[in-house]
Amino acid sequence: MQLKYVSLVVLVLQTTALVLTMRYTRSVTGTSHMYLASTAVVMAEIFKLVCSSGLYWFEKYQLNSSPYTARAFVTQLIVDVGHPVEMLKLAVPALLYTVQNNLLYVALTNLDAATYQVTYQLKILTTAVFSVLMLGKSLTSTKWISLVLLMFGVALVQMPSTAPATAKPKGQPIIGLMAVLLACCSSGFAGVYFEKIVKGTRPSVWLRNFQLALFSIFLGMGGVAMDYKAVMADGFFQGYSNLVWVVVILQGLGGLVVAAVIKYADNILKGFATSISMVLSAIFSFIFLSDLQLTLLFAVGSALVILATMLYSQPEPIPERKLGQQAEPV
Repeated sequence: MQLKYVSLVVLVLQTTALVLTMRYTRSVTGTSHMYLASTAVVMAEIFKLVCSSGLYWFEKYQLNSSPYTARAFVTQLIVDVGHPVEMLKLAVPALLYTVQNNLLYVALTNLDAATYQVTYQLKILTTAVFSVLMLGKSLTSTKWISLVLLMFGVALVQMPSTAPATAKPKGQPIIGLMAVLLACCSSGFAGVYFEKIVKGTRPSVWLRNFQLALFSIFLGMGGVAMDYKAVMADGFFQGYSNLVWVVVILQGLGGLVVAAVIKYADNILKGFATSISMVLSAIFSFIFLSDLQLTLLFAVGSALVILATMLYSQPEPIPERKLGQQAEPV
């Protein structure tokens, strides 16, 4: 099987499993204390730091014919990390991603997995808006149509139903919705800002993940400091279970899996994977978590969001060369 299809399958499994397990651990807990989202975010970044450094070492090892020792790798890594001023530029997206990851815990504490995942696709809209404003990009008519469909679809999903409730409501949907919207804004701005500062450079995707994780660990500790009393009372790992550790690992893998999809596949397959994941999340949320109320509005809205995601992922048409225009020499 080609690497692009392997990365596609892994992305579907990782996205679906993360949403469902995070929702389950935030809504159904067998411990006396709920685990702290701030500590889970930090542990996920530590896991990502270790994985990205290992992948970067493997990448470097493949490029070197001579034996590549651990000492040589550490020395090279310090050099590759770059100048402190350049590193500080990554502090902004790292901060935004840290805030975003904490908001996702708030969202999945108050929204069912399927509603969260459909609504979270609004990050496509925020990314598009920030791309136009900050990078001066122009969107094709197809992309604008897909954004309108996206907003309409999310609005349908969020509309209250008049049908009798068949699922057990958990959490406060308004708080969950606000958390998702803020996370979408954070994700959109961080992604475009990151693209702007690295434009023109071709660093390793694993090195960039290492740099972001390094900053995110220190920034994430600020969130832990806000939970100082709870940490001192019941410990850093309060409420942790085996399933919580699965959530931590899945969240840590998130950025690496997306990087692999972008490296080995393309945005079309990424959009396809997102659509599959939304369908699977709805099915499992309805069957196993019993917290999703399937309605006609939800079904139609979800279908529109999936259609919008696929449309937005389509490649832009290449402008035809004018008649008589010669190709530039290579």
